[in-house]
Amino acid sequence: MELHKRDYHVERPLLNQEQLETLGHRSSAPKTRQWQTWFQCSRSRARAFLLQHLPVLAWLPRYRVRDWLLGDLLSGLSVAIMQLPQGLAYALLAGLPPVYGLYSSFYPVFIYFLFGTSRHISVGTFAVMSVMVGSVTESLVPDNGFSNGTDSDSRVQIASTLSVLVGLFQVGLGLVHFGFVVTYLSEPLVRSYTTAASVQVFISQLKYVFGISLTSRSGPLSLIYMLLEICSKLPETVVGTVITALVAGVVLVLVKLLNDKLQRYLPLPIPGELLTLIGATGISYGVELKKRYGVDVVGDIPAGLIPPKAPKPELFAQLVGNAFAIAVVGFAIAISLGKIFALRHGYRVDSNQELVALGLSNFIGGFFQCFPVSCSMSRSLVQESTGGNTQVAGAVSSLFILLIILKLGELFKDLPKAVLAATIIVNLKGMMMQFSDICRLWKTNRMDLLIWLVTFVATILLNLDIGLAVAIGFSLLLVVVRTQLPHYSILGQLPDTDVYRDVTEYSEAKEVPGVKVFRSSATMYFANAELYGDALKKKCGVDVDHLIAQKKKLLKKQEKKLKQQQKDQKSQKKASRSKGTSVSINVDTSLGDIKNNDVEGSRAKVNTGDEIEDVTVNDQETTKTPNVSTLKSLGLPQPDFHTLILDLGTLSFVDTVCIKNLKNIFRDFRDLEVEVYLAACNSPVVAQLEAGQFFDASITKQHIFVSVHDAVTFALQHSKPDSITSTFATKL
Repeated sequence: MELHKRDYHVERPLLNQEQLETLGHRSSAPKTRQWQTWFQCSRSRARAFLLQHLPVLAWLPRYRVRDWLLGDLLSGLSVAIMQLPQGLAYALLAGLPPVYGLYSSFYPVFIYFLFGTSRHISVGTFAVMSVMVGSVTESLVPDNGFSNGTDSDSRVQIASTLSVLVGLFQVGLGLVHFGFVVTYLSEPLVRSYTTAASVQVFISQLKYVFGISLTSRSGPLSLIYMLLEICSKLPETVVGTVITALVAGVVLVLVKLLNDKLQRYLPLPIPGELLTLIGATGISYGVELKKRYGVDVVGDIPAGLIPPKAPKPELFAQLVGNAFAIAVVGFAIAISLGKIFALRHGYRVDSNQELVALGLSNFIGGFFQCFPVSCSMSRSLVQESTGGNTQVAGAVSSLFILLIILKLGELFKDLPKAVLAATIIVNLKGMMMQFSDICRLWKTNRMDLLIWLVTFVATILLNLDIGLAVAIGFSLLLVVVRTQLPHYSILGQLPDTDVYRDVTEYSEAKEVPGVKVFRSSATMYFANAELYGDALKKKCGVDVDHLIAQKKKLLKKQEKKLKQQQKDQKSQKKASRSKGTSVSINVDTSLGDIKNNDVEGSRAKVNTGDEIEDVTVNDQETTKTPNVSTLKSLGLPQPDFHTLILDLGTLSFVDTVCIKNLKNIFRDFRDLEVEVYLAACNSPVVAQLEAGQFFDASITKQHIFVSVHDAVTFALQHSKPDSITSTFATKL
């Protein structure tokens, strides 16, 4: 439809000369200043946007070289020494050749240096993430010990595609400010999940410790089947492999104990893992462990970087579920550690930017054949304790890893895989110590203990991805169940105060005569609205439903009796008319106008058909019928209170079911001649009640009070006269 100017015509008053001159002056002003202001505004907004999403530009220009550089260099070197053996070992854990662990220790770390907001976490390979990746690669490509180059390439392609997909999830969630999703992962859930993952890591490394080959399995109960298969193949154990793993493990444990004991005197911890790897590689090369004793070694490690390679989009459909689980778990671990260090050192971590930074690390790393990474607790603690102040330490460690990739990686081709397995198992100590949570939670909070146990069992039996979903679902379900089982109480007043407390918990709290104050410890919504009503009726000590049913039954009988009387009266009137006799009629003055009230007996005429007869109307029989709908007149017991006050201070929101339940409470208790008031409602709750059409002619805002004491005072002042309640009202 074509629109014309006259459709939008608006009459404007004429401008005077002064206004015209002012307008002309403004229109003739140069527009250069306007463009300059707009450009400055846009430039400032662009700068703020750039600093927000590229934090390195904000903190690097203010870097304190003299104060921080030495600590960051030493910290970066220490982390790199740890990252080398862990990268090689965790690549095996992910089901990939060891060199890809070095790639995953370089690219993602440098990307996080540019985009991250935490100063102390060490991004890179992590046991939990690696075992989650390994469960995917081994399920899609069976384990052949990498003897087949095609299988190895297929696994690398799957892992890198998975990393790209994980990065897309994390970046997307970060850009839409979905960082709060980690709040649904409670601390007991995360600790239990990582403990279960550490158990999976431990069992998965036993094949390298015993030198046996296992059938690849995935899905529910795969860990149980793997453990049974390991037990059945113990007679095939390679003795040289077991001895190598035991010696390496003992050395690593002794070095860790020595570091703990000499922590005060050592500027840097002894690099036990690096020394063990170098020593094991030298011994393996000199003794020829692979040739003489059948000890499996890492094999060729290609020198140099590999060109980027695009992921396979056709794999997205198979990997999307696992990718989302890995994205959430990786972010949960990173942000948890990041907030711990930020609180300890007095700076702020942006959870959404952390999600973007971690996502970019995985997304870009996926193009360079990296597998998904997160941050390591052990390396982060070392980075902090050795003097690390910023992510310059991370950049230093990544450059050290780059040097190894370019020049030194090929020196570790004779490194036994059993040594890497021993390194992984020894590093699981911190997560295995989380089993002590069971005793602590048993004493402090058994609901959290239930979450811990369910998460652990589900993760062990159903695998990491399904176990995480079950754990989150159970945790949220438990929250709903706990809101369905709140503490309901009747409140009483503490003497000479306006404070009301539970009469069962406070001996000094006394109920106000004639007034019941009811409170729930949880908000009322669709899941517990019915339970709220049932608890209210039970706490009030009145069988509300039975009384209402009895009242309706008696009123129905009275109505039926009245109808029968009217029917009999009509039949008598009809019979009297047929006989032509005079009959006395009781007339209710409320139904007609009788004007001759100055005489004792009025006269009326009744047409019987044959003649007009006189009818006597007695004034004594025209009195109004008393109200027979009250509980007292019906012979039913009355409640011992005249007012019910609902303390709604715990309500944070209301839904349609809550509003309907409140209306039903008003209706039911008013049927029992009890007035209902609401107290301590928050302003948003009142607004939601109004939007939900809770208020009407019978329920107005006059029924809402700021506090319980205000409602009690009003109820006592406006109740029916009673000696007890009036005396109590006088005291208030």
